[in-house]
Amino acid sequence: MGDSLVKKIRAGSQRAVAQAISLVENQVDEGKALLGQLYDPQSKAYRIGLTGPPGAGKSTLAKNLATLWRDAGAKVGIISVDPTSPFTGGALLGDRLRMAQLFGDSKIFIRSMATRGATGGLAARSEDVSLVLEAAGFEVLILETVGVGQVELDIMNAVDTTVLVLVPESGDEVQLMKAGIIEIADIFVINKSDRPGSGKLKKAIEQLLELKNDQDDWNLPVVNTCATSGEGTAELFDCITRHQQYLEHSGTITGNRVERDKRHVKEIVNGEKMDAFWTPEKENLLDQQVGKMSPMELSRLLLEQD
Repeated sequence: MGDSLVKKIRAGSQRAVAQAISLVENQVDEGKALLGQLYDPQSKAYRIGLTGPPGAGKSTLAKNLATLWRDAGAKVGIISVDPTSPFTGGALLGDRLRMAQLFGDSKIFIRSMATRGATGGLAARSEDVSLVLEAAGFEVLILETVGVGQVELDIMNAVDTTVLVLVPESGDEVQLMKAGIIEIADIFVINKSDRPGSGKLKKAIEQLLELKNDQDDWNLPVVNTCATSGEGTAELFDCITRHQQYLEHSGTITGNRVERDKRHVKEIVNGEKMDAFWTPEKENLLDQQVGKMSPMELSRLLLEQD
């Protein structure tokens, strides 16, 4: 089935793509082998990350942006990370409801993924799913983080352009995030900007970014949007396009992607090593000695078992 599935994926079959993603998410051997067959260093989709607090409107923005890219002739993949269901272990699929009108569109593919215990806002297999979509010819990928009440940092390392979505009610949160906010995003969005306080928030963010913008070639833009009406989406689309052009013209994008691939390799190796390390014997030793020995001593004892 492997070669046949690969051909169908490269031909753009959405059913085959969905099947491959399920294999990858479940971490079965067939899924791992499939990723090796699908990898093509020349197939690199442009990746945009949408992050921010819950209820900021990330899903609606993703839908609006995907429509603009589709209308511009691109195939778009959306990876929406939802909380894990405590009953099934799968995604709660809230984003499927908000993006329902895009289903059935041959140029847009949407996948909701569960976090499955992963921290940092992305699902554990987001990178692998991105590779499947790249192999299927998707030229733009939009990764939407789960929104866990804080700005997720993993997204910075997984995409080319990071968009931080805030709402007027985020004013106090901006104060708390001052230490790291400048380093997180390439573009700032104030969504639901028809609400009171949006102007004040925009001014506060622009003041926060003044020093950064004076030092860097890329001036961090702050865009007002109202996702439900579509207002400001075109401006955001233009900002993302300009950032892509900036990365390509400066050559920064190549180095960033090399570092991203290196991190992915390390994650895979660390995961495989971790799975191999915890044998039943070591699990039993841990159960017997935990609380009796210091964590440091017990860790050393476990490591000496190899």
